[in-house]
Amino acid sequence: MPRVLVIEDDETTAREIVAELGVHGMSTEWVADGRAGLERASQGDYDLVTLDRMLPGMDGIDVVAALRRAQVDTPVLMISALSDVDERVRGLRAGGDDYLTKPFAPDEMAARVEVLLRRRQPTVAQRLRVADLELDLVSHVAYRGGQPLTLLPTEYRLLEFLMRNSGQVLTRSMIFETVWGFHFDPGTNVIDVHIGRLRRKIDGTGQSALIHTVRGTGYMIAAANEAASVVS
Repeated sequence: MPRVLVIEDDETTAREIVAELGVHGMSTEWVADGRAGLERASQGDYDLVTLDRMLPGMDGIDVVAALRRAQVDTPVLMISALSDVDERVRGLRAGGDDYLTKPFAPDEMAARVEVLLRRRQPTVAQRLRVADLELDLVSHVAYRGGQPLTLLPTEYRLLEFLMRNSGQVLTRSMIFETVWGFHFDPGTNVIDVHIGRLRRKIDGTGQSALIHTVRGTGYMIAAANEAASVVS
């Protein structure tokens, strides 16, 4: 059972985080002060920390920076009402692994936590597989049914992110910020354009679809029988 430390001074938000992560099978501890959170995160054996940006006692930026100086590599999901790009960049450069703005949907928060937890797990496999689709992580070549596919660099990064999280619904915001590295603009269709191009290469004529649209949420990659219950 993953152990998550929740550092959050707002009790209502903290209870939402604790409740949602509990539904997803995670054990949580909550502290409401930055200094206390830093001490707990430095000494406790946690798999992940959710960290509010603005805290009493010690600011969230200072907390994550202190953890990184102490060589504590626990993944940190920063959560803040400060949503402008400069603040997000500050949080990530200070050592945060992801940045979620308030107000947030509890299920997206949990999904981001799950992605960070999976990302931390050591990877020994050199290939990712979904049905008859394979991605060689060494040569950066994809194969469908044993036939090589020609991918542009962004298409490769997009496919790798989807395949590393196969069977999981990924929001457009998660995809954009991971693959492109920028704050998601809901007015852009860049993700849909790249998904369309990737589909034409992955899901060719006569082949079962592996890339699926989840209406109103985002995308997932999975064999058809695995995706049937969630896709539109």
